[in-house]
Amino acid sequence: MSRRIFISFQHDDRMRAKGFNLLRWNKNVDLQFVGRHLLDPVDSTNRDYVRTKIKEEMTGASVTVVLIGKNCAESDWVADEIRWSQEKGNGLLGVLLDDGCRVPDALTEAGAEVVGWDPDAFEAAIERAAMAAGRVPAIVASIGIDASCGR
Repeated sequence: MSRRIFISFQHDDRMRAKGFNLLRWNKNVDLQFVGRHLLDPVDSTNRDYVRTKIKEEMTGASVTVVLIGKNCAESDWVADEIRWSQEKGNGLLGVLLDDGCRVPDALTEAGAEVVGWDPDAFEAAIERAAMAAGRVPAIVASIGIDASCGR
C-alpha cells in the first residue's frame, strides 16, 4: 500500500528532504510511497515557470508532506504549496525535522497533523492525512475498488 505524496520543504532543508525521500528504500523502515518533489532546483528565476513546475510535481499526489525545518515557516513557496495542496483536496502532514521549529501558519490553519521525526510512524500519519482529506483508503485505491460502491 503506498500513497503518492508531494514533499514540500524550504530550500535550506533540501538534503534532509532527499533523506526523507530515500526512506522508502530503507529495508529497516516500513514506509512505502511514491515521491513527487523538486529535490533538484528548477533552473530558472521566472516565478511563473517555477510555480508551473511545482504544480506539475503535485499532480496525482494525494498527500503533501511538509518537512518543517528552522526557516520553513517563513517560506512563501511552502505556504503556496500548502494552499495549492488544499485547493487540490490533498491531505496535509507536517514533519518536524528538529525540536523547536515553528510550524507554518498555513499548516496550522489547515488543521494538519504535525509529527516528529519518527520514520516508523510516517506511513500511518500519511494515511491519516489522506483520510482526513476524504481520500479512499490506500488498500482500496491500490486494488482499484470503487469506494462509492454500496457493497
